[in-house]
Amino acid sequence: MNSNQEDRTVRPPGADGPTRPDTPAVVGGRRSWPPVRRSRIGGWWVALLAAAFVLLLLMIFVLQNGDDVQVSFLGSNADLPLGIALLLAAIAGVLIVAIPGTGRILQLRHLARQRAARQARPRPPGSVQS
Repeated sequence: MNSNQEDRTVRPPGADGPTRPDTPAVVGGRRSWPPVRRSRIGGWWVALLAAAFVLLLLMIFVLQNGDDVQVSFLGSNADLPLGIALLLAAIAGVLIVAIPGTGRILQLRHLARQRAARQARPRPPGSVQS
């Protein structure tokens, strides 16, 4: 094939750049790489960095609130640093919200499995779909 035949290649509309994804397209005299899709690893990396930042802020909070306070709960008393007492109270609040939420998620999954099993069953001819 000579160079004249290569120039006559028919391309779909909008396919101005190279067809291989590992080479950059030349747009306006500049190289433009195809966009990179997000991955699960990338999402985990961002979540890990965010969690590390939040833990750093929590550690600063606990260290700055080191004065002992007396905490009473269900008849027991303890002297704890203020930061630790507030952190434990926040964790208890998260658990109070998470436990009913987990129950609701499990309930919805159970209903979804029941519906999927019901739809997968063969229906007799002439039956009405509900």
